[in-house]
Amino acid sequence: MSAKDKLLLAARDCLLTKGYAHTTVRDLVAASGANQASINYHFGSKEQLLTKALRDLNTEWGELLFAVLDGTSGEPEDHEVLWGRIIDSIRANRALWFVNFESVASAREDGEIRAMIASGQEAARASLARAFAGLGPDSDPREVRAAGSHYLALLVGLASQWLSDPERAPEARRFAAFSSRR
Repeated sequence: MSAKDKLLLAARDCLLTKGYAHTTVRDLVAASGANQASINYHFGSKEQLLTKALRDLNTEWGELLFAVLDGTSGEPEDHEVLWGRIIDSIRANRALWFVNFESVASAREDGEIRAMIASGQEAARASLARAFAGLGPDSDPREVRAAGSHYLALLVGLASQWLSDPERAPEARRFAAFSSRR
């Protein structure tokens, strides 16, 4: 494995265990076995290395979310199943969800991260609108965006609860009963 690949793998591991703000150059060097100069040589800076790893993790997060949402009709009776799958994904991938939340804070100072998040949110809105409201590519784009934004807000709030207070976070049945009301 090349030094560049080792650094990317180390950055991924550090993001998942320490987070963006708490990962140091020393952490990256220790985890990769590469020397400090190789970070700048391959990526330009620690921040650019972490941003590349963050982009890869957000892509992985998106793929997990899209897989969870796949194969549903948008009917209200599917909502409990969908929220259950989402909750299972949050529980199984806590570190990845934490990194996703932390990336929002990083977007304040980093336009590249902000653009990456915006692009991911656009794709998530379309998938959520299809999964929960049955709105596909032929639907009015304003309706897709509105429905997708609604369900994305619910998803982010639900994930926040499951990450910070899992003992009192809502179960799928109860959450679906309220989230599918119009």
